[in-house]
Amino acid sequence: MEIINAFALIINYIIIPGLTYGCQLALGALGVTIIYTVLRFSNFAHGELMSFGAMTSILITWIISYFDLSIYPLPTVILALPISILITISYCLLIDKYCFKYHREKNSKNVISLIVSIGVMFFTSGLIRVLIGPNDRTINDGERFIISARKFKEITGLTEGISLKLSQGITIIVSIIAVVLLFWFLNKTKTGKSMRAYSDNKDLALLSGIKTENVIFYTWLITGTLACIAGTLYGLDKSYKPFTYLQLVLPIFAAAIVGGIGNPIGAIIGGFVISFSELLITFSYNKFLSYLIPINFLPEGSLQLLSTDYKIAISFIILVLVLILKPTGIYKGKLLWKLISLVKKNILMHI
Repeated sequence: MEIINAFALIINYIIIPGLTYGCQLALGALGVTIIYTVLRFSNFAHGELMSFGAMTSILITWIISYFDLSIYPLPTVILALPISILITISYCLLIDKYCFKYHREKNSKNVISLIVSIGVMFFTSGLIRVLIGPNDRTINDGERFIISARKFKEITGLTEGISLKLSQGITIIVSIIAVVLLFWFLNKTKTGKSMRAYSDNKDLALLSGIKTENVIFYTWLITGTLACIAGTLYGLDKSYKPFTYLQLVLPIFAAAIVGGIGNPIGAIIGGFVISFSELLITFSYNKFLSYLIPINFLPEGSLQLLSTDYKIAISFIILVLVLILKPTGIYKGKLLWKLISLVKKNILMHI
């Protein structure tokens, strides 16, 4: 029975939160990967695009609530999500038209677009604070739990309970649907295949009649959709805090690079690697071990590898280790590998 309690503790505090947070990071990393693969630059504004999508969902939810519309026990934000996705896509297309298009047409270096994305990040951050303010917002007005820890204890008779919040269940289900639809689009539709061809060889794709404007349009459409869904799900699960999304840039990029930048499957795996790494390293194992070994042999303290105050540093450490030990990531990132090969070739030419 004690072993079952120990596993229940792990499921409640690591497995379920890890799957939820991993889904959110995976969606964010997919957005970063799509931009990097097709448009050839790292979009540091993606965290704020997620925040913009979540903010839009909140504002639309307020309007819907004003007319007493709801889908209880589901949160009202689910009704707002389709509209907020359209608004976020429109915003992405606007920033592309007025910020990125000029440099793309001038064939500027990719680092210029990266710097522009940092400017877009700060602009979007300021715009969000003007529109909704800096305060925390709660957007979960539906049923709180699918199953509560107390109800689980009553059913099983265990000391430890397992709870599954409705927001966590929605996050996992919506993420699975979004990923399945994305891979179906990229692999089965003509437009998706055109995007893949464009990312593999831009010049050859243009010679074959693929229109650059269409590829760029659908790239931002996918990016805006993923950013809005990821941002809204993150806010639904943890409450909406505008300042938090800026900090999400690091774990999102870490997830994309760990999985293999330029590889969508790698981005998903990287999201879960970062998620579970953060939780496993910051988890206090004292109570878990108390179920497995006698109390007399239990070491003193919380048995925590790292304080939660340093949670953000875990992503950075993993990112640095991957870049040193395996720069291509878990799944060899096609574009990053080409970049590394090119650098090596240039070095050898100058020796």
